[in-house]
Amino acid sequence: MNNIEKLRSEILAQIAQASDLKALDAVRVAALGKSGSVSALMKTLGTMNPDERKTQGPLLNALKDEVTSHIAARESVLQESALVAQLAQESVDITLPARPQQNGTIHPISQTINELVRIFAAMGFTIAQGPDIEDDWHNFTALNFPPGHPAREMQDTFFLKDGGHLLRTHTSSVQIRYMEQNKPPIRTICFGRTYRSDWDMTHTPMFHQMECLMIDTNVTMAHLKGCLQDFVRAFFGIADLPVRFRPSFFPFVEPGAEVDIGYIKNGDAIALGRAANPADQKWMEVLGAGMVHPNVLKNCGIDPDVFQGFAFGTGLERLAMLKYGIPDLRTFFESDVRWLGHYGFSPLDAAA
Repeated sequence: MNNIEKLRSEILAQIAQASDLKALDAVRVAALGKSGSVSALMKTLGTMNPDERKTQGPLLNALKDEVTSHIAARESVLQESALVAQLAQESVDITLPARPQQNGTIHPISQTINELVRIFAAMGFTIAQGPDIEDDWHNFTALNFPPGHPAREMQDTFFLKDGGHLLRTHTSSVQIRYMEQNKPPIRTICFGRTYRSDWDMTHTPMFHQMECLMIDTNVTMAHLKGCLQDFVRAFFGIADLPVRFRPSFFPFVEPGAEVDIGYIKNGDAIALGRAANPADQKWMEVLGAGMVHPNVLKNCGIDPDVFQGFAFGTGLERLAMLKYGIPDLRTFFESDVRWLGHYGFSPLDAAA
């Protein structure tokens, strides 16, 4: 009994004096390890007679439990102290300036699409989508490009090896698919990549288009003109931006028109807007438009004697170049982060 009490006092004193977790673990091993002092006494129970075992067993179990409890309590205290010391050593000086970070920017094409969506959504148009890989029907024939028609030669097309499919040359194919799947009235816009075999400062093998389609009863060229005027004036932010229509040919519209917007030239610089002197007014073409050809309506299952409609389309890169002063079309696709940092838009300002 005296030996157990003496051992208890020694071990508890060692536990209390342990200054860190390493020292405390050494005390635990010395007391409760395989060769520890408490473990050695526990092994003697097997050599005792039953009466001694009844007396010594509870005392040794109580000693072992008490030592274990004190070690756990001391360990909790030492762990907290170690954490406090670590936090003191690893404190952060919040007065230091933040590390410089390069922020990402929104691509001008994405910004342009966002702006156009807001403009046409306010007019009641919805967004339609279609595949980049098209068949001949949706890309040409349904749009009044019959086989062998010379109008097919207007576009340098990427044909796939199967001979029946191609990379779409315009997003007009999306309008065909939409008219096949929806009944009038129709008021929709579509955005997407288009592909033609061309490459210079103003042409690339892949570029983006936006096309607009409206089908209803009693739709006229006056509706087309009003829609286009509102669109370009809202996009460029010029309330009196002059708009001019010139007769032109597109197989899928009749009549067709090229649409110009006015600008003023001052030396080598140009500015969109109306010239004070009409003789100084300059014009640039920005899109093609017209009334949907009756054959196109028939091909989509729409009665041209009941419904009429207008359509127009433009290149998104062209709009972005005019609005944001980007001189070369090819730079849109060169993946130069310096260019994107200069012409891109902050994500926080992209909706402005």
